Amino acid sequence: MGGSVTTSESTLEPQTQPARSSLIWSWLALMGVCFLYAGDAAPGVNEAHYLVKAKNFWQPDWCANDLFASSGKAHATYYWLFGWPTQFVSMNATAWIGRVVGWSLLAAGLLRLTQAMRMPPISSVWVMVIWILGIQHGNLAGEWVIGGIEAKVPAYGLVLFGLADIVQRRWSRGWVWLGAAAGFHVLTGGWSVVAAAFAFWITERGPKRWRVSELAGEPAGEDAGPIPAFFSRGLFLGGALSLVGLVPAAAMSWGATEAEQVSAARIYAYFRISHHLMPAAFHADWYVRHAILTLVCLVGLNTVWRRTSGAKNGLTPETRAIAADQAIAFRILGWFAIGSMTISLVGLLVGLLPAVYPDQAAKLLRFYWFRLADAVTPLTLAFLVVHFFWQRSTLSRKPATTAINADLARIWIGRAGMAVVVGFFADACWEKTQTGVPVSVSNRLLGLNADADYAEQRRTMEDWIAVCQFIRASTPEDAVLLTPRHQQTFKWYAHRAEVVNWKDTPQNAVALREWAKRFLEVYPARLSTMRVTIRYDDLRAMRAKYGCDWIVVDRRVVGPELPLVQIYPASNQRNSTYAVYELP
Repeated sequence: MGGSVTTSESTLEPQTQPARSSLIWSWLALMGVCFLYAGDAAPGVNEAHYLVKAKNFWQPDWCANDLFASSGKAHATYYWLFGWPTQFVSMNATAWIGRVVGWSLLAAGLLRLTQAMRMPPISSVWVMVIWILGIQHGNLAGEWVIGGIEAKVPAYGLVLFGLADIVQRRWSRGWVWLGAAAGFHVLTGGWSVVAAAFAFWITERGPKRWRVSELAGEPAGEDAGPIPAFFSRGLFLGGALSLVGLVPAAAMSWGATEAEQVSAARIYAYFRISHHLMPAAFHADWYVRHAILTLVCLVGLNTVWRRTSGAKNGLTPETRAIAADQAIAFRILGWFAIGSMTISLVGLLVGLLPAVYPDQAAKLLRFYWFRLADAVTPLTLAFLVVHFFWQRSTLSRKPATTAINADLARIWIGRAGMAVVVGFFADACWEKTQTGVPVSVSNRLLGLNADADYAEQRRTMEDWIAVCQFIRASTPEDAVLLTPRHQQTFKWYAHRAEVVNWKDTPQNAVALREWAKRFLEVYPARLSTMRVTIRYDDLRAMRAKYGCDWIVVDRRVVGPELPLVQIYPASNQRNSTYAVYELP
């Protein structure tokens, strides 16, 4: 039958390959979208967290006295591949090198997936824009994909490559890509494997009406051709690749007792990362927006499945092949998305356990149950929307006049939709430029005077960089300092260790428990964990315990003067926001 898929690993290649120039221009356009949306100054929201650790991975004596930097390396593959430039160029340059590599992988993966969906390469640009907006306005647990460089960015790029093979029923090759993704980020890749396995069993082994073999026109019964094997060489190769991410992650619990592991899990799930892990901590409006996104995606999938499964009569062999390929691709992608939604639903059920089994629930909640659905649901919806408006009238089975009218309506609705999408995307990009500072030092992220105007945020950032530069120039390389509560970039700018900060949370159980103890000691609950204590006896104890001789303070929090010896700013220096004192 024309356009049928006759083997398990058949290649559903387009009838005519797009010109290389079209692929190049589409890739450049995708890179442009990434730059417009996430091209703000480094460090990004997590770059000061990941790249500090990557630098210590390659240079263990750098910030060796810092609890976080020297703690267990859960994302060893990322640190190894993306951290080496820190030995030759600045942290800022390293961040930009990583961004270009990560965005390139995402762009290439999305472009390949778009081709596998039998859609024009340039349509991938619209897919990416809608995907970005869907994540930003529809996520449940704060996930993002396109931003600064961290381990999950290349992992998602590899997931896209895996999906490109999977939607063409190249399951064995798809497992390899997903295993490689798990090697970078074990949860991003690991949950993708689970969702893909779910899609495999539904579309290849499930009820007849859901199997893609029906769409491919494969014969049934004794005449049926070979069906894909789940336990293929690619699955085992992908599993082997995933070990480079799984083993370092598993090592985070080594050397800790069961009680210490439970304690660390409770700190992680209930105290530090509850905004990503605990359903009870999610905003109510986030549930509403994510439910709407999910419902629209499911309705869209049902519509496309019904339409594509019957789009055969009256078509030429070439368009019938395209229709069959698209039907298969959307069937598999849809069930992959439903698999990710199912994982998220299980996470919501796990979220009910803390009141009954708090210890067991904490250990389960660490696995970021909502991450994949936050990313894949808007991706699937983006493909559905673009497919609907890009669909050629040649695939229509309606009478000519009706088809023309339907196409005209689709064109005008599509143009209006494009204008809306461009408007929302422009607003998202413009919003990121308003503060005039890297997001990691913005008042909004740090939670102090979040409504500050452009001039104040610039002045605060300049004061912060100035005090960090003073410390870097005036203290020994092995110095350890007490730092303000509302910052996360001290090591990035000062290249010195700190006793503790809120952002830099170790992932190995022993160090995580030490982090929590330090945090509540340095920023005590009696001060609402907002600032360092200035009691002399406490400061003396911390100096002796942690080997710290200086304290950096935020004058907006502690006031303009402290009863300590001030060493910065001197009379010939200006810094209205930060000061450095010697501990008693």
